[in-house]
Amino acid sequence: MSPPSTRPAPKWCGWPEHRRSTLVDGTEVNGKVLGSDPDSDLAMLKIDLAAERLQPVALGDSTALRVGQLAVAIGTPFGQEFTMTRGIVSALGRTIPGNGSFSIPESIQTDAPINPGNSGGLLLDKEGRVIGINSQIRSLSGSNSGVGFTVPINAAKWVVPELIANGRYEYAYLGITGADLRPSAAEAKGLPEDTRGVLVMEILDGGPSARAGVRANTHTATFGGDQYPVGGDIITAADGVAVNKMADLITYMNENTRPGDTLELGLVRSDGSQATVDVELTSRPNASQITAFTP
Repeated sequence: MSPPSTRPAPKWCGWPEHRRSTLVDGTEVNGKVLGSDPDSDLAMLKIDLAAERLQPVALGDSTALRVGQLAVAIGTPFGQEFTMTRGIVSALGRTIPGNGSFSIPESIQTDAPINPGNSGGLLLDKEGRVIGINSQIRSLSGSNSGVGFTVPINAAKWVVPELIANGRYEYAYLGITGADLRPSAAEAKGLPEDTRGVLVMEILDGGPSARAGVRANTHTATFGGDQYPVGGDIITAADGVAVNKMADLITYMNENTRPGDTLELGLVRSDGSQATVDVELTSRPNASQITAFTP
């Protein structure tokens, strides 16, 4: 049996410039899309309505969430408008595929039923504060199976102002593909079993990391009957902050760096020695220019 797939609900297909929107009281208004960002699955819509007619929602803090908290999802599942479902925050810190070429880190997993049509709806805490924006489900059938994922509201806090101002969000870019370093892979490389970090699997030719001298794990070695990538660098820190897994690196870059910044990477080289390199970050290329390099 194939493993469950993570399905966007709905799949990102771009936004028309103008949209007609219906409010909960039945009011229909015209709206204009100010900007969109497939890598965070977010878009910003400005509607043609007087400010006094609007009731803003309160924003929560997704970094303050705890597993087990009440979660309420609002959306339009299967076209059923203004539907509310409830559950709990069932996991934190998930990394899910974006609708561009890059992943969305620190996503919230919930067992509040989420189905096609819930995408773009809000995930609320018990106080009615927005903690996430519904994005995807993990399902064999395409319908809810108890596992849904939402974009954390803190991601929206730094993406949305840029969508309003510029119509897009520019992410900083390293030009690598990486994988979490597992204890068995660390041992195969002759490192202590408790070593954590990101194995550099590939490097984009001419990209920021390549220019800084970061080295990919280009061949494999057999250890305990299994093959493991060896021969290249392990990223263990970003600007002195520990990197234990790929999601840590993506999250740090999203929250703390912009194109043009210099990022100091702490590395463990193939011979076990430690090094630091300064990488001058560029902007992420668009999907037509790249296929797999992230972040």
